[in-house]
Amino acid sequence: MSQRFACRVVGRSRSTQRRAPRHQRPDDPDRWLRDWLTTWAARSENRRKGYRRAWADLRHEGHEVNRKRVQRLWRCEKLQVSTRRRRKRVGSSTTPPVTTATAPDEVWAFDFQFDATVDGPRFKIASMIDEYTRESLLNIVGWSITGDDLVVEIRKPIQRRGSPPKVLRCDNGPELVSSAVAEFCGDRIGIYFIPPSNPKGCREPWNNGFIETSHEPICQVVPVGNAMVGS
Repeated sequence: MSQRFACRVVGRSRSTQRRAPRHQRPDDPDRWLRDWLTTWAARSENRRKGYRRAWADLRHEGHEVNRKRVQRLWRCEKLQVSTRRRRKRVGSSTTPPVTTATAPDEVWAFDFQFDATVDGPRFKIASMIDEYTRESLLNIVGWSITGDDLVVEIRKPIQRRGSPPKVLRCDNGPELVSSAVAEFCGDRIGIYFIPPSNPKGCREPWNNGFIETSHEPICQVVPVGNAMVGS
């Protein structure tokens, strides 16, 4: 397909395909400032600074440059302030890894689900099952579920069944690595935290497969597309 025919089809002038953008031409009047900003942003001491600090350093060096001009070129060069990634808190397991449960009340698995109502607020669904019997032991729904809330709810199935589990398998959620859950389990219940997400940020649900599988019936009861409004 020729350039002439392609421009005729889309209704554009052929000159728009032949003339380079202003910032790519040698006669770009802002070339020196673009280079200065790129060099300034690449320095290690400036990685946490934005265009306002760059504009202040320009004025300190004696350059009379408009702040909005610096902001426009900063965005055009796609310069960004590096952000510090918070390290996710990882729980410390108190028991060796358990592959499969061989009896009831040996391994209880715990996990969270997240969803949102149509008007915006997010809520949590906390679930716990016995990995051997596949019995659902706990289901909590709330806008906020803390470690103290989990302790109160975990006591209930323990009282019903007469004894605590040997191992509680869970992920590294902030509610589960809290001191409240650790103090409650103490020496009675071993806690096994599954490995966190891999370096690419992808979850590995097979590390807690039984509880992940139990989520499917909940999704069938409340199918995708149902409207829920918070009160």
